[in-house]
Amino acid sequence: MTANNKPNRWFWIIAVVAFIWNAMGVMRYLMQAYDTESFRDQFNSEQLALIDSIPAWGTGVFAVAVFGGLLGCLLLLLRKKFARMLFGLSLLAVLVQIIYTWLATDSIEIFGKVDGIVMPMIVIVIAIFLYYYSKGAAQKGWLK
Repeated sequence: MTANNKPNRWFWIIAVVAFIWNAMGVMRYLMQAYDTESFRDQFNSEQLALIDSIPAWGTGVFAVAVFGGLLGCLLLLLRKKFARMLFGLSLLAVLVQIIYTWLATDSIEIFGKVDGIVMPMIVIVIAIFLYYYSKGAAQKGWLK
């Protein structure tokens, strides 16, 4: 632990951007869970059929991923060590959700390479980053 327990400017920038990113994930989850018209308008019938076939546990895992990430960001902003645990839980949920989607559905064929591969990889990379960033912040004494 360093003598200076005050986070640098990048800590705050990363925490705020991550909060916004995860808030967008929560909005996506809520639109999907409540089956809003604006959500359904974004997809063709084949994509909607795949989305509608997601099992209840898959929707639950999606909720854990996005709400865990958002709460982790909130705790990061509040400089609490528990953020790391929530980011870890969120990362695990992200991995379960995406691996299921890749292995048990035709999501890549139905959504294409960008939405089927690239976007999920971005989500995984960000989830991994947030977990390790919070771990490093705790080690530096920025989180209590």
